[in-house]
Amino acid sequence: MDLFQKCYEFTRADEIKAAGLYPYFRPVEENEGPVVMLEGRKVIMAGSNNYLGLTADPRVKQAAVDAISRYGTGCSGSRYLTGTINLHVELEKRLAAYLGYEDVLLFSTGYQTALGVISGLVGKGDYVISDKENHACIINGCMLAKGGFAEFVRYKHNDMEDLDRVMSKLPEDAGKFIVTDGVFSVSGELVNLPDMVTVAEKYGARILVDDAHGTGVVGVGGRGTASHFGLTHKADLTMGTFSKTFASLGGFVAGPERVINYLKHHSPALIFSASPTPASVAAALTALDIVEKEPWRIDKLIANADRMRDGLSALGFHVIDSRTGIVPVVLGDVEKTLVFWRKLYDAGVFVNAFIPPGVPPTLSMLRTSYMSTHEAEHLDGVLNVFQQVGRELGIIEG
Repeated sequence: MDLFQKCYEFTRADEIKAAGLYPYFRPVEENEGPVVMLEGRKVIMAGSNNYLGLTADPRVKQAAVDAISRYGTGCSGSRYLTGTINLHVELEKRLAAYLGYEDVLLFSTGYQTALGVISGLVGKGDYVISDKENHACIINGCMLAKGGFAEFVRYKHNDMEDLDRVMSKLPEDAGKFIVTDGVFSVSGELVNLPDMVTVAEKYGARILVDDAHGTGVVGVGGRGTASHFGLTHKADLTMGTFSKTFASLGGFVAGPERVINYLKHHSPALIFSASPTPASVAAALTALDIVEKEPWRIDKLIANADRMRDGLSALGFHVIDSRTGIVPVVLGDVEKTLVFWRKLYDAGVFVNAFIPPGVPPTLSMLRTSYMSTHEAEHLDGVLNVFQQVGRELGIIEG
């Protein structure tokens, strides 16, 4: 059979496009943060991960420009060889101090960080244990480790009793690595870290928390999920990304110096990949400065998200509750979700449509997310459009 046959037979996206309901790959023409230009018109952005609104901050943009002037547009090598500049080292030290860990290692993307950390640490005879609803980067990192002859097992979503059951079946003398999202990217839920720590200590396991949606959002001064629970010293490793609150591109892992040193010399994702660009690192450094000096941004982000959680729930929508910047509206039907998305978009509001295979059909949803730079006029505009469309489609009462 021709390998490409499945490509020619895949028509689902074309059918959705033909119906005018395709919500993906829409090019942004201008970006002010809470408002973007799409297809020649201004739209309220209620689906971005730009939680603190720093991608449009002039200080962040100028830092990127200055870095290009000094270092050029790229590093032309991996961190292991010729691709390390002093900005990489500075950001690693600054992040370690900010997060409360001994050391940090930068990767070129958040996705790559998960692959590099999990497959770099978990080897033959070891076990990696994952929440069933972890982000794809974690799942693929586990699969990569499995390809290196590690064992890969999963437990029910955020269910620490099931985690205990799974752990009880593993060999006592095997290395065990529990990996989890801190803030789950679809639902916005926080992991039950206190009970996870109890289980991990019971079975001698280590923990990796992926705080892509937690850093700069939850915890003391935005220091993430472990900080939120007062367990920074118990979460062995924390990884994150610069593509959200840090207004850039790249990833990092924070942990004990000896573990970071090991990864520097054993992680193929680091050793064989080009290093983060000067502009990306400089932008992230400046964003970190702002996060530390302007913690009010985090308070406003959560206040904005809480306002939308309360407002959408009051209108009668099924909203998954959390204390993060993510506010999912569950519709439970694929077609309704796509039609709802299109009507929102036509009315000037952009959100994310989550449908299978990203979620089960019964969890088809509009995942909204908010920024500290959203003002009342933006939030009220989103609520008004949701109310209008929800009534039109019979999802909420008229």
